[in-house]
Amino acid sequence: MDKFTTLSAKACPIDQSNLNTDQILPARYLKWARSRGLGQVLFQDLRFDAQGSEKADFPLNQPVWRDAKIIVGGRNFGCGSSREAAVYALFDFGIRCVIASSFGDIFSGNAVQNGLLTAIVSDAGAAELIAALTATPELPVTVDLERQQISWGNHSCQFAIDRVRRMRLLNGWDDIALTQSYRAQISAFKASYRSDCPWAAPSACR
Repeated sequence: MDKFTTLSAKACPIDQSNLNTDQILPARYLKWARSRGLGQVLFQDLRFDAQGSEKADFPLNQPVWRDAKIIVGGRNFGCGSSREAAVYALFDFGIRCVIASSFGDIFSGNAVQNGLLTAIVSDAGAAELIAALTATPELPVTVDLERQQISWGNHSCQFAIDRVRRMRLLNGWDDIALTQSYRAQISAFKASYRSDCPWAAPSACR
């Protein structure tokens, strides 16, 4: 996956706590192949009414935020069922970072697997950023993963992220690449183990 270092983009505020994975991607779309484009049904039941018309009051339907790459959400974003396709939908829509004061843990794990940054800020930091975006919708936001800092206008705040997830995003490592980063240590262990426990090695067939 691509490395994540810094991102400067529009940020869309979705000020809703406990926004769950079924709201992010309704269960009826789980049978869709990703190649079909899950981004088009992101927040389907929040973005559209029963007739398929856009709900004008949903933030991502407003012209200024249609091309947002950052979402600023409420507490416990991505809670609910284990649904990696919810992350697919966000990423395929163009979202590269979600900022919130807390996340569903499984959602955060799925996010890093797909190059999506989940940045944890304080409740006050999230509220301040949402207020700024509400007042000035086109306000650009910069997320610096190396410094773990979010900045907008003359303001900034720090964000938290698990150190291993941070390392993986900075390097663009999936599970295999992460394991390969320990290649030298693995080789050293194997050599030491063969020396210390020769009896454990399988016998050659005769």
